[in-house]
Amino acid sequence: MVLTLHDLRYTLYEYMIQFLHYWKIYLTVSLTVIVFGLVSIWQWGYVYSIDFIGGTNLEYQFDPPINQDALTRAVEKENIEIVQIEKRSESSYFLRLHVIDEQKELNLRTKLENKLQTNIEVLRSETVGPVIGEETLRKTGIAAAIAVVGILLYVAYAFRNFNFALAAIVALFHDVLVVVGMYSVISHFFGAELDTLFVTALLTTMSFSVHDTIVVFDQIRDYRKRFGVGNIEEYANKALTDTMVRSLNNSFTIVFMLLALVLLGGTTIKFFAATLLIGTITGTYSSPFVATPIAVWLEKRKKHTT
Repeated sequence: MVLTLHDLRYTLYEYMIQFLHYWKIYLTVSLTVIVFGLVSIWQWGYVYSIDFIGGTNLEYQFDPPINQDALTRAVEKENIEIVQIEKRSESSYFLRLHVIDEQKELNLRTKLENKLQTNIEVLRSETVGPVIGEETLRKTGIAAAIAVVGILLYVAYAFRNFNFALAAIVALFHDVLVVVGMYSVISHFFGAELDTLFVTALLTTMSFSVHDTIVVFDQIRDYRKRFGVGNIEEYANKALTDTMVRSLNNSFTIVFMLLALVLLGGTTIKFFAATLLIGTITGTYSSPFVATPIAVWLEKRKKHTT
């Protein structure tokens, strides 16, 4: 029995979910989340870490324990501005101060011991100048720009199609906006700091987003090779139908691991894991529901203009 091209296409479309039929829902969901995040950034901003704004971080353990108000008053009497003070345990406090040198920190510690009648053990002491903070911010921007340009060039070359590359970049920016917006919410309500770990998680999210997108685009390209140019929307729906289970299985294994780290991890790593968790979820979502609809729209627009 010889199958005609019509028979092959019928087989192709026999089991296919019309994902792109619901593009308005995807657009509404994406815009809602992004706008909410941008409003959060405008309204609340971030709690910036020492990596970005410079300063001195101190964590002291007191024996016997002291009152937080007494500690605050004692530090301010030394004409040292407190940016943040946080009780970490019954006997320890975290202090973020404007930049002070080692000698000034030693003098502060000595005076606190005398005034508060307590012994101080230094659990943490680090200082970053504002110049280093500005350099970190600049390098972060350069790294993100290099990543975007590299992804754009790679996808355009791999698929010989600039529309696919452009769609992948739009989805990437979608993911970035979601992550930075939601992190502002976490920063406001849970005190998460914007630090170098956040930058690492953001760049990881960018790569994960493009990874899933390339899988879908590769499937569309394969259908085009087998059945001709055809209807790009039908090819995209079939590609999403074929790859959706694989993408979800892949993402769920990462989500469960990150969820465990968020719930059980220490303060140092839980916000890093939370950022990766948000990035994994939005990356899994954007590949089929942002990148693919945009690629289909661009291809249709290209077809009508040629």
